Amino acid sequence: MGDKEDMSGFHGYEPDQAMLLPPNVRDVLGADHLCFHVHRVIEALEMSEFEGAYASAGRLAYPPRMMLQVWLYAFCLGVTSTRRLEQRIRQDLAFRYLAGGLGPDPKTLSEFVRRHRGAINDVFTQVLEQARRAGMVKLGHVAIDSTRVKASASRYRMETETQLRRARARLRLRVREFQRKASAPDPDEAGGVVLAKHEQEALEEQLREAPQRLERLRKSGQRQLSATDPEARFLRSREGWVLGYTAEIAVSGDHFIVGTRVTQNATDNASLVPMVEEVERQCGARPGKVTADSGFFRGRALHDLRQRGIDAYVPDNNLTHEMNTGQRAGGIGRRAIRDPEHLRMREKLRSEHGRKMYRRRQAVVEPVFGLLKEQRGLRRFRRRGLLAVGTEWMLAAIAYNLTRWARA
Repeated sequence: MGDKEDMSGFHGYEPDQAMLLPPNVRDVLGADHLCFHVHRVIEALEMSEFEGAYASAGRLAYPPRMMLQVWLYAFCLGVTSTRRLEQRIRQDLAFRYLAGGLGPDPKTLSEFVRRHRGAINDVFTQVLEQARRAGMVKLGHVAIDSTRVKASASRYRMETETQLRRARARLRLRVREFQRKASAPDPDEAGGVVLAKHEQEALEEQLREAPQRLERLRKSGQRQLSATDPEARFLRSREGWVLGYTAEIAVSGDHFIVGTRVTQNATDNASLVPMVEEVERQCGARPGKVTADSGFFRGRALHDLRQRGIDAYVPDNNLTHEMNTGQRAGGIGRRAIRDPEHLRMREKLRSEHGRKMYRRRQAVVEPVFGLLKEQRGLRRFRRRGLLAVGTEWMLAAIAYNLTRWARA
């Protein structure tokens, strides 16, 4: 039989053999596989903030370093679902290597991200520090931009104050009807009716939530809120109105993300200085030059950046039109521009050097958005609430930096 197999010209094929893979994972994946780079970087991190979140007593927990590696590698591949991640940990060799043979369930994976939001922000800083020590993350030019990311919510499940008031009134009527029937002596009136425990708990929860939802709507200043993610907002995008969040990034000249934010802002004109401050906080240094599109333009921001010694290239809307069409821009509406910083910005961007510098913005920041949204599927957040989606966006940024570092 063996001779026949040898004479067939095919390799031996036995899927039920005891060992399908060689003992060393690198022999299969190759020493330069991304999972080994993720492992090296995360192993070098300071993890006391993660470890301090667990009590010394109680059942054994999964190692935070392992959980972080698994999640970051998942975001590198565009895997953001906990159920899909659990499946990949069981079936994918690279995930199995990073998990060290352990198998966390979806609930544990989700709870890890929720519990360690602050520590994950610190990971972003530490990864940038490592990359800077390796000679990367150049802050000579930083480009800032934003995009709209859909929320994990239906745009058709919205609540207005009128709807909430009507729902609360219906709920009160239901409670009174139940109380009347429960106290009625006549069996024909359904006397002695008792709700099941889970029904009582559901009714009590609805009674508690009704005034809270009304108060939340009033405080938001919105006319309507999403029933599934009340912190999401309707925002204008190129594709039309989107129920979601505004995700912002600052990208260095060598294509590392050096600052991130997620906001509910409908416009970007108040975001320029906060994003520059975020870069300084994360990197411990100020960028030399900053570019951003006209959506980030604000007179006060120009003065602020000049005082910080930052060379900014941010056109107003009229100047953007001039650069696109060649028709010279005048004042804003019918008013002449009197702000010297605004005039200085126009003069700078009308020069050949200024235009060249501004054109570089698109080549720096747009490819990053393209990779995050098109290749890694971050067109919709999976989590709900501003803090949760901020952590999700931060994980995506860290994962992006890890892959950029590996390729660099």
